Amino acid sequence: MNRTMKRLFTLLFISILIISTVTACSGKGNNEPDNPVAKEEGVSKEKNQVTFEDISGDIRGNTAPTQEQIDEVNSTLNDTYLGDVYEEVIPSDYSAYPVQGDVVLDVWMPANSNIPDMNNHLVQKQVEKLTGIKVNFITPPVGQEADAFTLMISSGELPDIIIDPGRYPGGFEAGVNDGAYLDLTDKMEEFAPNYTAWRNSDEMRRKTTVTDDGRLLGFYGIAPYSEWIWFGTLIKQEALDKTGLEVPTTIDEWYTFLKKCQEVGYKNPLNYGSTYGQIFTGIINGAYGVWDWTFIDENGKVAWGPAQPKAKEYLTTMQQWNKEGLLNRDWATADFNQRMASAISDDTAVMMDSPDTMWSYWKVQNDIDFVGALNPVLNKGDKSASTYKNFKRAGTNAAITTQSKNVEAAMAWLDFNFTKKGWELINFGEYGTVHLVDEQGMPYYPENSYIYNDPDGQPVDVTLWKYRMHNWPNIRDEHHANPLIAAKGSYSGDIRKTWTENMDTSMAMPPITFTKEEASREAELGNQLSTLRGEYFAKIMMGELPVDAYDKFLKEAQSMGLEEFLSLHQAALDRYNQR
Repeated sequence: MNRTMKRLFTLLFISILIISTVTACSGKGNNEPDNPVAKEEGVSKEKNQVTFEDISGDIRGNTAPTQEQIDEVNSTLNDTYLGDVYEEVIPSDYSAYPVQGDVVLDVWMPANSNIPDMNNHLVQKQVEKLTGIKVNFITPPVGQEADAFTLMISSGELPDIIIDPGRYPGGFEAGVNDGAYLDLTDKMEEFAPNYTAWRNSDEMRRKTTVTDDGRLLGFYGIAPYSEWIWFGTLIKQEALDKTGLEVPTTIDEWYTFLKKCQEVGYKNPLNYGSTYGQIFTGIINGAYGVWDWTFIDENGKVAWGPAQPKAKEYLTTMQQWNKEGLLNRDWATADFNQRMASAISDDTAVMMDSPDTMWSYWKVQNDIDFVGALNPVLNKGDKSASTYKNFKRAGTNAAITTQSKNVEAAMAWLDFNFTKKGWELINFGEYGTVHLVDEQGMPYYPENSYIYNDPDGQPVDVTLWKYRMHNWPNIRDEHHANPLIAAKGSYSGDIRKTWTENMDTSMAMPPITFTKEEASREAELGNQLSTLRGEYFAKIMMGELPVDAYDKFLKEAQSMGLEEFLSLHQAALDRYNQR
């Protein structure tokens, strides 16, 4: 009898023993009636801890697995080869799988141009096999997500699960309060044991996944750690070489550097626009304390960045830089493709973007080396700062709607993402063609991985979506599983780590939530203030308005209800601190 047959025989024998035990303990002789709901929904109420043969010796450190070994990893829930690689152990409760019965869930999610057909995504097809739950993904055309979501909500016809439920008017919590999404507080412990264990294994994860009043609304992407700062200033190494200058640290040094870049041939050296926020990146404006939006001041109170004392100094600087051509001319309107075209041109020396993105566009595709710079300061020796801080909340989140046909199966499908097997599969993709496992039980991408050698010739910034899930309600392991960071020779992770370790983030706002009454008012005021800020700051920077127009801007903001807006945020922060 070969090894495969032995394992199948062992599993069959164990299954017979389990079935016999369950029948003896909970079948005849049990006075409690059968649960007709469980039978109808196709979800077994019985929970039996699954055990597996330890195959770590076969898989760990194996660089040339056999097809038998590949099948055992990919086709079973056996996770014994995976190590405990974090401070907290990832849960491994597989008692709900495979879900019994013909279960089909409808899942709405925003479109992604890198995933042409989510229903045929390789990872999700594998999840379907392991959980026994078939999923029908509903994705609107790219660019039509907002309208499609609004139409879906207004129609009253909701799927079982919604990915990115915060699109609901007023936010995630408003969706629960209005009866669109389920409050899962009383169901989590029983039907999502892995998510429950993982979120409760760390105080920050617990605190950022519960509402102020202690409710559990859905499944949040939550990481093993606080992810590194992902956005900042990046300089072409050749620009430093041509100018003969060091990486600038102060605003004055940045001005000197950009002027020198112009002299050596970079027409518009700083690509300032950002598809992630256009004018407001928190980089230059942060040096003046004029943060993008709300932040926590030195007294622990919520403040609004655009209303800070040095705002006119910041606008004076930017108006001058724009006038002198130090910024790309289309900074207010350029889309991602325009920005990347500018990035590789001889006109640009500096980008404000993600080092992961620029590793792909600059280094991999165009052999352009680059370095990272800390956010600038006003005075030499000041501590660089950022309002970005990852509170172990990562990826996206998911809600189960009040119209779900099978709530328990929906919870089981989402809960799989928080098992050790789900962590491996969703972060690292298929075993064999995409990842292997090292001696410590940590998955990794070998050099011949499909991530880096796609049979269809796609670049890494596409394959990171094609062969794995980059943004999902799961245990997201960005530092190890992002192939742009993990690639041989990549230094994007080093840049992000340096930023994180050397910038003050004490002013960063945590993920606060608003009450139903607060949410609509906060959204109304926030939209008005955002529009006002965008119009005034952009026009002043372009020279269409004088810097003194800022005084009128501030008065209008105050008359709109700035103080009320801040009071709403302060109340929410106070409640968050008491969770």
